[in-house]
Amino acid sequence: MPDRRKVTALYAADPARSRGRLHPEPRSLTRSVFRRDCDRVIHATAFRRLAHKTQVFVYQEGDHYRTRLTHTLEVMQVARSLARALGLDEDLAEGCALAHDLGHPPFGHAGERALDRCLEGFGGFDHNAQTLAVVTRLEKRYAAFDGLNLTWETLEGLVKHNGPLLDARGRPTALYAAKGIPSEIADYNRMHDLALDTYPSVEAQVGAIADDIAYDSHDIDDGLRAELFTLDELAELLLAGDILAEVRFAYPDLEPARQTSELIRRMITRMIEDVVGVTRRRLAELKPDCAEAVRRAGAPMVGFSRPMAAAEGAVKKFLFDRMYRHKRVMHIMGEAEGVLRDLFARYAADATALPAEWRQTLPADARARARHIADFIAGMTDRYALSEHRRLFDVTPLLR
Repeated sequence: MPDRRKVTALYAADPARSRGRLHPEPRSLTRSVFRRDCDRVIHATAFRRLAHKTQVFVYQEGDHYRTRLTHTLEVMQVARSLARALGLDEDLAEGCALAHDLGHPPFGHAGERALDRCLEGFGGFDHNAQTLAVVTRLEKRYAAFDGLNLTWETLEGLVKHNGPLLDARGRPTALYAAKGIPSEIADYNRMHDLALDTYPSVEAQVGAIADDIAYDSHDIDDGLRAELFTLDELAELLLAGDILAEVRFAYPDLEPARQTSELIRRMITRMIEDVVGVTRRRLAELKPDCAEAVRRAGAPMVGFSRPMAAAEGAVKKFLFDRMYRHKRVMHIMGEAEGVLRDLFARYAADATALPAEWRQTLPADARARARHIADFIAGMTDRYALSEHRRLFDVTPLLR
């Protein structure tokens, strides 16, 4: 029998009762189905590429800034901590965390903006939909199927990373109200119904909020390292200010680097403890006796308390104003967007510029052709994108 960690909660996902995979496979004698999902993600080519994809700062800026891979690992750690405290299946929470950013293109959100513009008129670009494409179609490792053939529960967690995609009447929710559900998700859902009108499991919800906790904290760390703001400026924020005051009172002569480390670890702890407390109260009120009852609850079970949500929102706003929109970051990301737009235009105009394996499978239909080119670019690392640009163009920006 598969080796399972003890899961105590009735509302936890049970790997023995998984809805299975699109392509049926024999069960492993040593691993649960959710553990196998984790292992498949870790061994995927797209997962390795995350090591060379931007989180906020491109690789030329230094070795100590987070990459998309280190961000993913930090999300995984927080997700497992939450899952353990709540009596959930840790492997499912880990799998959702490990795979959640596989669809991100090079250069972080700048790359996503660039591809979204390139695909204007063809449905746009959505990194959650691209993640589904990676794990169901683009990874080609197995003899019997494309993709990783992950379980229904992991796939629903990836697709519903931000909650249901449809309301009770089947209309796209606020996130997709304007453009509709991305075609990648809609097409797959017709083959393998992911119940787009329900919330995902508690494990998947844990993976989603772990994403917020991880990037709130590590982006503060990276922003301080980059000298985009100071500890004293962070002290004006409610959550960070309270923690810094505690640290400085207890350790009045502590150097700034250690103050930062204390701030980050205490922030993560407080946010985790807050989420655990809120989630336990919501679950106690709902009294779900199975994972399906959580899906049908009509509201998320995992979240921050009202005071913590306000404090976390203030952190996000501070980072948006002082880091993501900093002129230095904006300049580099603007040039990065230009790199991807150049590549897309070149491949679209000249198919011979594509590698043979991508050129040979290039569709004739204009929409499918544009998506195919976007799939190729989205899979690039930052370094490969710049290398391709240098190969195809006379001048490539330094991104500095």
